[in-house]
Amino acid sequence: MTRALIPLAAGCEELEAVTLIDLLRRAGIEVVTAGLAPGPVTASRGTVLVPDSTLAAVADQAFDLVVLPGGLPGADHLAADPVLQGLLRRHAQGDGLTAAICAAPKVLASAGLLAGKSATCYPGAVDTAAHPDTRWLSEPVVVDGRVVTSRGPGTAMDFALALIERLLGRQRRDEVEAKLLRPGV
Repeated sequence: MTRALIPLAAGCEELEAVTLIDLLRRAGIEVVTAGLAPGPVTASRGTVLVPDSTLAAVADQAFDLVVLPGGLPGADHLAADPVLQGLLRRHAQGDGLTAAICAAPKVLASAGLLAGKSATCYPGAVDTAAHPDTRWLSEPVVVDGRVVTSRGPGTAMDFALALIERLLGRQRRDEVEAKLLRPGV
């Protein structure tokens, strides 16, 4: 079964986190949510999320996708976590996807995973001048090889669907999307 890891940090953007969890699970992907510390995680708007595990407990497991929700200060907490930084670098050396939305592309940039890539992020969330080796775009979702990035809460559904397509193919994405009753689709 395809497996995805979604690390959760205090101050994460709940709309992004929940959208990712929900749509990936609708597609039949095993989603593991992992807090940086034990216990519930309070997201940026006060929503309390209960992770399945801690990041330390699952850091050595294999995942097909590691995807980071954004939000502040959540993305800053993710960027400062040495366990996550090591996990991201190890994961990027394999065949899996690495993805981030909103402010979380800063985590990928700090881990050196956006060098030579095209990416996007929430406007102003990343000091793009500090990462001149990344081509920063303003597209809703940017796919560059095994790295996928997205802009923010309003693009969370498109981002999750793009991840489903990359992992399970266009047909599965279309099946999930059809049941969402999205306008114009």
